[in-house]
Amino acid sequence: MASHRRPASSGPDRSARVTALTTAVAATAAALAASPASAEPTPTRETARAGVDRLLTEAEQATEAYNEAEERAGRLRTRVNSTADAVARAQERVNTMRGVLGSLATAQYRAGGIDPTVALLLSADPDGYLAGAALLERVGEVRSGQLTALEQARRVLAQDRAEARRTLAALERSRTDVARHKRTVEARLGAARRLLGSLTERQREDFRRGSRAGSPGRADLPGADAVASGRAAAAVAAAQRALGSPYVWGASGPSSFDCSGLVQWAWGQAGVGLPRTSQAQAHAGRQVPLSQARPGDLVAYRADASHIGMYVGGGQVIHAPYPGAPVRRDPVGMMPVSSVTRP
Repeated sequence: MASHRRPASSGPDRSARVTALTTAVAATAAALAASPASAEPTPTRETARAGVDRLLTEAEQATEAYNEAEERAGRLRTRVNSTADAVARAQERVNTMRGVLGSLATAQYRAGGIDPTVALLLSADPDGYLAGAALLERVGEVRSGQLTALEQARRVLAQDRAEARRTLAALERSRTDVARHKRTVEARLGAARRLLGSLTERQREDFRRGSRAGSPGRADLPGADAVASGRAAAAVAAAQRALGSPYVWGASGPSSFDCSGLVQWAWGQAGVGLPRTSQAQAHAGRQVPLSQARPGDLVAYRADASHIGMYVGGGQVIHAPYPGAPVRRDPVGMMPVSSVTRP
C-alpha cells in the first residue's frame, strides 16, 4: 500500500533548517528577556505620588488610632493605680474592724461567762455588778454597730476588687489595640518607603516638593492676614518654633511630632489642654466656616479628620505632614478640609 507521508529530509537542507530554527528561538528569548514588558513598569510621577499618599494616609489613620488607644491605656493605668489604692484602704479598714471586734468579743466573753442572775446573787458588790452589766450591754451595742460597719466595708472591698479586675482587663485590651495599630502603622510606612525607593531620584524629589502642597492656598480668606492675640497668639508662636522639627508618629513634642501631637503641644504651651487625637481635637471647641478662619484655629482634613494642622494666617497652616517631612507651612487647601475649630 502506497504511503502518503513525505519522505524525511536528510542531508544539508535539514541541518540548515534546524540551525535557522534554533537561532530564531534564541533571538526571541533574548528579546523577551530584554523587553520592559517582562519587568514591573516604572511608576510615573502621578501613580507614585498617589500610591505613596495612599499609604501615608493609611499610616496616619492608624497613627491616630494608635494615639487614641495609647491615651485610653494611659487613663486606664491611672484608674488601675487609683483602684489599687482603694482596695488597699478598704482592706485596711476591714482588718482594723476585725481587730476591734475581736477585742470586744474577748472582753464580753470574760465578763459574761456565767448566768447574769447567778452572778448578781454571788456578787459582793451588787451595785458595782449592775454598773458593769450596763457597760457590757453598751459594749454589745457597739459590737453590733461594728459588725454592721464591717459588713459594709467588706461589700466596698468586694466592689473595689471587681472594679480593679475590670480595669485591668480593659487595660489589657487597650494594650492589644496599641500593639495592633502600631503594626499597621509600621507596615504602611514600610510599604511607602519601599515604593519611594523604587523611584528615580528626580521622582522622589518631585514627590517631596509636591506632596500635600500642590493645592492652592486661600489667601483671600477674610482672616488671612489677621493677627492672633491672647492664647491663640501663644499657640501660633509655639507652632512656629516647631518648624523644621521631624515628624515621628506617636510623638507630641517637644522635639518631634505627629500631626495631632503638634497641635496638642502648641496649644499646651498656651495653657490650653487639648485631646490627643485629631478626631477629638476637631470637636474641642467651636466650629467655624473656613471663610472665617483665624490664626490658631485647628484645620482638620479628610472626612475622617485623620489629619490636622493649625491655621496661621495668609492662607497657610503649620502642620506635621508625614514621616520624612519636617513640620512646615503649607496652603490651607492642600487637602479637603473637613472642619475648622476654634479652641
